[in-house]
Formats: sequence, structure tokens, C-alpha cells
Amino acid sequence: MIVDLPTAISKLKAGEVVAIPTETVYGLAADASNDNALEQIYAIKQRPANNPLIVHIADISHINDWAAEFTPLAERLAQAFWPGPLTLVLPAKAHVSSLLRANQPTVALRVPDHPLTLQLLKQSGLALAAPSANKFTQLSPTTAAHVQAGLGDALPVLDGGPCQIGIESTIVAVQGNDWQMLRPGMISAATIEAAAGKPAVSFSQPIKAPGQHALHYSPRTKMQLVPSRKELIALANDSTAALLIGEGVLPNCKSFQLNKHAPNVAQHLYSTLHQMDALGKQLLLVETPPDAPEWAAILDRMTRAAS
Repeated sequence: MIVDLPTAISKLKAGEVVAIPTETVYGLAADASNDNALEQIYAIKQRPANNPLIVHIADISHINDWAAEFTPLAERLAQAFWPGPLTLVLPAKAHVSSLLRANQPTVALRVPDHPLTLQLLKQSGLALAAPSANKFTQLSPTTAAHVQAGLGDALPVLDGGPCQIGIESTIVAVQGNDWQMLRPGMISAATIEAAAGKPAVSFSQPIKAPGQHALHYSPRTKMQLVPSRKELIALANDSTAALLIGEGVLPNCKSFQLNKHAPNVAQHLYSTLHQMDALGKQLLLVETPPDAPEWAAILDRMTRAAS
């Protein structure tokens, strides 16, 4: 059910779960300090308990409520990219719920860049755990209708319109004066490196973060990444649908075309896959995007979706 802002705030304060908009994808939100509410997130998503959650905060001043260490490098990245699609993984304070952290020593934090959700965070005074509002491994939602189709009409949804970024945030871990990329997003590694003033490293101890599962972001229909338009055309038939990147010859099947501009493809990728999934075809053919840094996050999502 679609709810207004006061109702969403009331439900979240009462320990309920509400789907909320962000600039990346819709999130399944609950009070990050309420373990009963966090358990509802895991149950609704059917998400493994070893998969940590991202905490959404209203602004940078709240970071010390959660992070035990906020180094100059972490602060530099937060100042550069918040509000925005960057998640920082930092050492957690002792009081941070083990459910939220999935028993890791770190906590994932970001300030979302969506006016309605920023209003929600500021007016409620809550920090919200909010993984994508879908069942585990399935396609992320970028509209309220996607949430309702995936999780049912009974779930309260705060409708903030279509998501503008369209894929999940870049995730970066910071330890001391070093950083490591954990999940690519539309803030590229090169952009982060420029803001950090130094290249990424690989930490000796692996760090868990959302989005690392081999099968993720996946439609119900089997999906295949195809290296070239020529190969895609050869595979196309009445039982397939195709997602094409850029202009060119069309295959002999129902097809969807996105222009060859990475931010546009990211914004419309999941919504297009949702449309294709609803067709009832046997196979979804997806043209592989260019092998270039600005396409890294899109290729990551497509590869996991087709895993």
C-alpha cells in the first residue's frame, strides 16, 4: 500500500518495515537500532543473516553514532560524495547491532540523495537500515510498482517516483588512510581515487558487503549475456526477448533499446529487465556493454544477473 510521509514515519518508529525511495533503488527500510525490525527485513527479503545491511543517515554529523573511526580519508570521501550513491564501510562502534553488521567488525553507512527520504530521515530522527526492497537475488526495484509486484500490496511503500541513478551504490571500505572498492557503482573507482588522492588497496582481511553474491539482481526468466549484436541476432527467436545497447540491426524478437550512454543504461536497466521478465519468454538476451571503466558497475550487475 502506498503511504504518505507522516504514516511512513509513524510505522518506522513503531518498529515496522516500510519501502522507501532513494536515488539508487528502493530500499526495504527499518529502524537501524531496533533488532526486531531488522529481523523483519531479513525475513521479508529471505536474505541470509551473513549479509550486512547499509545504514542510511540524514547527514555526515550522524556518522559518529555508528562508526568507531572516521579518519580524514573517510571524511574526505563523505564530504565529496554525500548525499549520493556512495556507501562507506567503517569500523563499527561496539553498540551497533550484530544483526545489522552480520557479525562483522564494520558498519556500512551512506547519506541518500533523495529529497523525500532525506526529509523522512530528518523528521523521524531515525537511521534506517535499507537493503533493496526485493527478495534476495532478485531484480532490484526502481519504482513503487516494482516493490509491490515483488513483495505484495500489503507492504507500506513511500512513493518517491522512479529512481534517478537506477543501480545500487558504490561501496568503499576505509581503514586508516587506505581504501578498497567492495562494489562498483556509478561513482567510479577513478573518481574515488581522485577524491582520495591515492589508489585503492586490497586489505589483508576480506570485508563483507552487500552485492557480493555470485547470483544477484536477477530476473525470474533465464538471462544470457551475449558478446555482440551479431551473436544476439543469431540466438533470437519467438521464445526470446532482447535488451540492446545502442543503435544497430534489430533481432527477430521483442526487443528493448537503450542508448549507448552508461548513466542512461544504469537508470533504465532494472526497469527494462522488469518489463522483459513480465513477457513470459524462455530466455532474455542482453547485449554486453563496452569494456570500459564507466560501464564497470553495469557489467557487474548484468554478470551477476546472468550467473
